[in-house]
Amino acid sequence: MRSVLFVDDEPDILSGIRRMLRGMRNEWDMQFVAGGAQALEVLESHPVDVVVSDMRMPEMDGAQLLSVIKERWPMTVRIILSGHSDQEVTLRSVGIAHQYLAKPCDMENLVHVISRACALRNVLHDARLQSLVSGLSTIPSLPALYIQIVEVLKTANPSIQSIGQIVSQDIGMTTKIMQLVNSSFFGLPRRISTLDQAVALLGIDVIKALVFSIQVFSQFDPQLVREAHLENMWQHCFQVGSLARLIAMEAPTDSAAADEAYLAGIVHDVGKVVLGVNMQQQYVEALQQAEKEKVSHSDKEREIFGASHAEVGAYLLGLWGFPDAIVEAVAYHHNPSESHVQCFAPVIAVHVANALDHIHGGVPSLVPGNEIDKAFLLTLDGLQLAKWLEKCRDKIKECLAHERENIAGR
Repeated sequence: MRSVLFVDDEPDILSGIRRMLRGMRNEWDMQFVAGGAQALEVLESHPVDVVVSDMRMPEMDGAQLLSVIKERWPMTVRIILSGHSDQEVTLRSVGIAHQYLAKPCDMENLVHVISRACALRNVLHDARLQSLVSGLSTIPSLPALYIQIVEVLKTANPSIQSIGQIVSQDIGMTTKIMQLVNSSFFGLPRRISTLDQAVALLGIDVIKALVFSIQVFSQFDPQLVREAHLENMWQHCFQVGSLARLIAMEAPTDSAAADEAYLAGIVHDVGKVVLGVNMQQQYVEALQQAEKEKVSHSDKEREIFGASHAEVGAYLLGLWGFPDAIVEAVAYHHNPSESHVQCFAPVIAVHVANALDHIHGGVPSLVPGNEIDKAFLLTLDGLQLAKWLEKCRDKIKECLAHERENIAGR
């Protein structure tokens, strides 16, 4: 049974939540307290699975409370439930809360958000996964250039020029980004010649995602990557990220989801590289066995290593503090039905993009596990799968034709 702690300084709000969730008493062990100090007393006596806290409370507000919980009980799911939506509240909660909910919140949405967050925690806190990752010798770290960009974005008025100046410190990074933004996958109307132009046209979040993925993948020894037969992985991830962004931009959602889908897409298979570099021979043999037995790579990875590449990648992103939507998209990109999503989310975009790139994008798959889960997608409202498939196929054909032209012109 899940244990859930609700924190709010207004007795009427707590009473309303208690009444609203009366039907969950057989599934959740719920407690209700009127402030941060009381919440910490409860946690001292017995840690809980989920804390749902109001943002603005006297003495200790929600951000302060969840910050303490993050440090002392990092495995606890942290959710902000607030009637305030101002920028200050949002900024103070970044990196502290896993989810944000606005008051008033209906029971169905509250139950869904808590269940979804708990499902992801189940994956990330699996003992076999933690044991596997802790035993690996080569684990990428959070890239320094990416950290600098994040710090600049926390300032009051980050500018395009300030982001360009940070990236331009690394000549290799600058060259790679300019090469990518001028590729046919972005389809920009004119050739981009400066980083400032790239940031202005694509947005800071896209450039930030490119910096992150390029630096993460560059931390692996190229020779070890080749020995693990993963030398085409970066190109596949870049294509999946671009397609996921295209899908999200067509979906009934906001621009933030498109940025999250892009970042998740371009790192969705980083777990493969982590496993391949650390256990080259075992990993190559695992892939060969999967193809011989006609089972998915993920199933064979779990059988041999105790966790799949998707779970390893999600675990790393979770350690680095990425939002749940991105971690979830990586964790479930082969099996979105296990994610508990009920409408469009980045995981849907990455799942479809990954399947399409395997089918049409020059990265053929000889094993099960890379198909689109149409049965599940058809249960979600507002999805335009046929339209997505058409747009992505057109984009892939356009890019492949462009690539053939480049090869012919060399």
